[in-house]
Amino acid sequence: MPASTHTPPRSATTGRVDMRLPWWALALPALAFVALLTLMLNPADAHAASGEPAIAHLVERAHQLISR
Repeated sequence: MPASTHTPPRSATTGRVDMRLPWWALALPALAFVALLTLMLNPADAHAASGEPAIAHLVERAHQLISR
């Protein structure tokens, strides 16, 4: 016996599904990205870091190229 598939209802005015994300679905990944970027750009806060990390040089060089 084949099972029937359920299709989601479509909006009558726009013809597409109206979906809304909760606020934390965008806020949490953005917060995690900023936290990781901060750790990469400021290696002095990391206790196990030794010397200048190559990723900091790469980000600094990218910033210089973009600001031109």
